[in-house]
Amino acid sequence: MAPHAEPATVAGPLTAFREAGPEVLAEAFTRLVGTFWTAGALNDPGSAAEAVPELLAAFDGADAPHRGHLAIALGLFAEAEYPELDGPVATAVRRGLDVVLDQVRGTTTVTPFTVAALYLLSHFPHERDRVLSAFSGVPLNPDDATRLDRGLTLLDPADPDLGRAWPSPFDWDIDEKERDFDRAWISTLTPEQITATWESDTRSLWATAGAKALWSMANGLPSPVADQSPYWSAPHQMPAIAAGTTFARHEATLRCTSCASPLEFEKKGARCGGCSTFYPVVLGGILDLSRRERSGAGVSDEAEDVEADVLQNAAVMSTVGQHYEVGLRPAFLRIMGQNWDGAVTPAVEDAYIAERLRTAAATRPGGPILDLAAGAGRWTWVVSDAVGAERVIALDLNDAMLHWLRGRLSQVSTVRASALELPVADGSLTAVNFWNALQAVPDAAQALREIGRCLRPGGVLTLMTFRWADDPVYRYFQHSHIFPAAPDGYLLFEPEEIRSWLAAAGLTVVEESGPGTFVFLTAKREG
Repeated sequence: MAPHAEPATVAGPLTAFREAGPEVLAEAFTRLVGTFWTAGALNDPGSAAEAVPELLAAFDGADAPHRGHLAIALGLFAEAEYPELDGPVATAVRRGLDVVLDQVRGTTTVTPFTVAALYLLSHFPHERDRVLSAFSGVPLNPDDATRLDRGLTLLDPADPDLGRAWPSPFDWDIDEKERDFDRAWISTLTPEQITATWESDTRSLWATAGAKALWSMANGLPSPVADQSPYWSAPHQMPAIAAGTTFARHEATLRCTSCASPLEFEKKGARCGGCSTFYPVVLGGILDLSRRERSGAGVSDEAEDVEADVLQNAAVMSTVGQHYEVGLRPAFLRIMGQNWDGAVTPAVEDAYIAERLRTAAATRPGGPILDLAAGAGRWTWVVSDAVGAERVIALDLNDAMLHWLRGRLSQVSTVRASALELPVADGSLTAVNFWNALQAVPDAAQALREIGRCLRPGGVLTLMTFRWADDPVYRYFQHSHIFPAAPDGYLLFEPEEIRSWLAAAGLTVVEESGPGTFVFLTAKREG
């Protein structure tokens, strides 16, 4: 609170909120929340703590839409004190939880209000038994049920369960090999790192629950979306070993990361004709053109033994690809794109990519197409089907994901490299697909500059990413997802930012659309 500023009072905003009809309820809620809270922080904790009893009292006689919004507001205020669980605001909310628990008890259906109550109540692990008892008759889906359970769980430093919480623990149905893998990396963490990771997981869970609750209060319960792509009917197999010579079909395109010279392809990898740097084929078929430490020599027998161990680990870790495509990616689209109603289906994405890349490929038969940040290959499948697998280069920095991709698309050339430093010759690509990834790279402007450098004149970029929501509370939920690539919270874009970066990269936007907070965009390299 600024010096000499008058303390915020709840009377005016709360009265306006209570009197608000359906058409202005969201606006009144935003004003009420903004009186005490801004972007995850309390404007004045003392005033917020004093307002809590009045907000709880407002539950009496309120209809479900008003009660749901009040629950979200109280959750935001309590969350602002985290990792403290017993700060003055959270304590004030906890004292009055009976009014919320009473509304949940006896409920036998899932409603927008119960979704909002779940978001609020998941902040109080010390009330675990009472909360779970109140929800015992509510038929929560497995995602919400496990999200609530995890929110009500305290960290056990002796046996921490980390990294498998978002979007819900239910989405991580892992086997013992995967659990052993988790235990191994968790054992390397310091107590401080364990605590920080647990807190980040918790914040991400709350962000998902809060985003779902806020959207549901305005629109009703979300609609599930099924992915009917034939990608999922294709059997996943341990990919066959691919020699470095199989990448020779892209010799006019692939370049040395160190000096940009052409590569000479050998059985075990590729060697730069300019600086003699050797780039090995790893995991049985991924050409590693990243800037790892290298020597000019080939791959030794000892290195092959190490590679066998890495391949075994990748076989375990590559199941992350399946978790990503089945659970994590759809959840990410729902949250970041406000796609809770399923307006953007996988079929919509497929059609957008296929139609534009098919047209682009026809203008230059045989020219290479880059699927940038290909991940586990769900959209590499679409690209390959549209233009022919022999033309496609799937590039990602995550070799475990690429290993999974090769298990379904072994005919596609897979390259490990950074989107910020593409190992690709200037003006050599016919098209680039950069789908659901701009927000994941550490320097979006640099990634787009690299695409502009590598596209031929007239070459096409298809891109999907997300913009910030207009609503400040939903925007907070978008940002509050904390992942390894975004330790300080997720950062999205304003559309004008993207357009300015494209222009600087020599790319002209020819089409831009997207419902919710999606950005679907097609751009062309200026001739």
